Amino acid sequence: MNGWPVLTLLTLTPVVGGLLLLGLGNEQKRLVKGVALGVSLVALVLVGGVWAAFDPGMAGLQFVERRAWVPGLGVEYFVGVDGLGLVMVLLTAVVVPLSLLIGCERDGQSGLYHALVLFLQGGLFGVFTALNFFHWFLYWELSLVPAFFLIRLWGGSERRAAATQYLVYALAGSVALLLGFLALYQGHGTFDFMRLRELGQSGQLVGPLSERLGWEGWGGEQLGRLIFAGILLGFAVKVPLMPFHSWLPLGYAEAPTPVTMLLTGLMSKMGLYGMLRILLPVFPGEMRWLATPLLVLALVTIVFSAAAAYAQTDLKRMFAYSSINHLGYCLLAIFAVGGGAGGVGDRASNAAAALNGAVLQMFNHGLTAATLFGFIHLIERRTGGMREIPAFGGLRAVAPVLTGLMGVALFSSLGLPGLNNFVGEFLIFKGTFGLVPWAAVLALPGLMITAVFILSMLQSVFNGPLNERWRGFRDLTVRERAIVAPAVALMLAVGIYPDWLVRVFNRTVMGLIAGGAP
Repeated sequence: MNGWPVLTLLTLTPVVGGLLLLGLGNEQKRLVKGVALGVSLVALVLVGGVWAAFDPGMAGLQFVERRAWVPGLGVEYFVGVDGLGLVMVLLTAVVVPLSLLIGCERDGQSGLYHALVLFLQGGLFGVFTALNFFHWFLYWELSLVPAFFLIRLWGGSERRAAATQYLVYALAGSVALLLGFLALYQGHGTFDFMRLRELGQSGQLVGPLSERLGWEGWGGEQLGRLIFAGILLGFAVKVPLMPFHSWLPLGYAEAPTPVTMLLTGLMSKMGLYGMLRILLPVFPGEMRWLATPLLVLALVTIVFSAAAAYAQTDLKRMFAYSSINHLGYCLLAIFAVGGGAGGVGDRASNAAAALNGAVLQMFNHGLTAATLFGFIHLIERRTGGMREIPAFGGLRAVAPVLTGLMGVALFSSLGLPGLNNFVGEFLIFKGTFGLVPWAAVLALPGLMITAVFILSMLQSVFNGPLNERWRGFRDLTVRERAIVAPAVALMLAVGIYPDWLVRVFNRTVMGLIAGGAP
């Protein structure tokens, strides 16, 4: 499979499918849904082929496609995957069909809705495989535009405000990214991520910037830090890292819940992926320089978002803040490794544990959070859109299958041993404690608060006496069980035997550690 352009085909498949759907009439609703699902499943099969052919023992990139595009500007069509990219591509290929199967009831323009979902998937595939900033940035923006319209056209009563807020934050981050990379291009004449990584790790990235950019009074080190801060901002908004998070609760709450599945399951990973692909290897000195403030922001993200989740009574808002909390652990691991030497024990071993945990947690959170929002959508479908926790009670009596399957996802989010999130969080804390003990200790309240609000929600919604209002509440149908069961099974598979996933990206993680060591 290495001999043919499988990554290009993978990226184009949903884009072409989306264009096809734009040509179908809205009255052909079932055909539109069938085509969209079929295209997403074709993409999943392609990813399965790449996964089967991928050699986890091989260092570097695989399935590389490299062609000159605009040679005078240093622009190439350059795609490839390593373990990090492949896991994110797999996550995208799993979550999109799950969202389509869950379905959106407010899709009056069915063709446009499903086309936008496929365009979003194509943009995500591009972000996780492109290795030249020029077309990577095109994919980055391609994912932004469909998300805006999906919120704006099919969201709730505050959809206009939610979509506008999302767009403003996303554009601010994109502008910061663009300016940062234009400055790097001006200084070095390349958009190539791999070349920039070589310059960063050899200490040659910041030296020529002052002379070539012509900014009088600014040294190369100062310019390097300014560029780093701009690129960091672009990724921090997407994750999000507090205090750049305020777009997220409203956006997640007002988006159609199947779209929220895509936002939390996939788009939040773009920022973390950028930090691992670009910030950590290209700016090792700047990461060390800003390590302590970044660790403090990660801790704020973990603890404050957990506390905010505890204060919510709306299910979607609760798990929106919970999503920020879980992604904060990934940020904690990345910033701990980027901080350089220190801590106790063997640094390489601790850094490997932290980064392996971060990448695994990216996959785990994407799967678990998307599935939880899928369950919330199934509850909304039965209650006319009701999401307020105090309105429920005792649903286990009338919906035992829903309670059991959603309970697995809730305990996964809580970090119960035997389920997928436990493994990722354990590795993150093991590695972070060895590198920055104080940060690991101060992050522990986030775990405890998460356990409290998830168990409280489980008690309020599913246990206790049945609220007579929901006496006719339906349990999951056979079709709905078939949709969510594979996701729940995957949580168990990763929790019980994580090595099948970790071994795919462990070599990539070790390369990041070796390249970024001080």
